[in-house]
Order: sequence, then structure tokens, then C-alpha cells
Amino acid sequence: MSKYLLHGKLTAKQGHRDDLAAILIDASKLVSTAKGCNLYVIGKDETDSNSVYITEIWNSKEDHDNSLKVDGVRELIMKAMPLLDGQPSKGQEIEVLGGTGI
Repeated sequence: MSKYLLHGKLTAKQGHRDDLAAILIDASKLVSTAKGCNLYVIGKDETDSNSVYITEIWNSKEDHDNSLKVDGVRELIMKAMPLLDGQPSKGQEIEVLGGTGI
């Protein structure tokens, strides 16, 4: 199966996790219509009050990279950056072996 899965964690400054999550949910609405987007999910772990998790499945890495060009995405990235506690690290690129719903 040739899909591109990216899973990442962003850490917000103390007290800003919900603000960061809201921006990422807005981004999910924009990229959900992008070519090749199969899944773009935002989540949180109740035991970690500062982190937001993003899981994405795309038809290809190229489709993922092109999603950054969707109107409004760059603006949301710029809005999120001041909320981050440090520079974001690259997410895990995970090989999709199979499953349902993809």
C-alpha cells in the first residue's frame, strides 16, 4: 500500500494548548479538500496539558507537501508559531501496511 502517514506532536506554551488545537482544527478544514487527503485528525492526551497530536494520511508525500500551498494554511501556521514552546520537530513518517478506512 502506498500511502503517506505523518504523525506528530506539537507542544504549546503553558496554557495555550486549546488555542493551538483550535488553529489546527481550522487547518484541518482547509486541507481536508486538498488533493490526496485521506485523514487529518487533531487530538490531545489528557495527561499532557501542553501537547496536541496530529495524524495525517495522504495518497503521497507530494500531496502532503502541496497541502501547505492551500489558501489560508500558511496564515494559520504563522498564527500557531507564537503559541509553540520551541521549534516544532518533524513528525514521524510511518509506513502504512494496511487497515480499514484508508
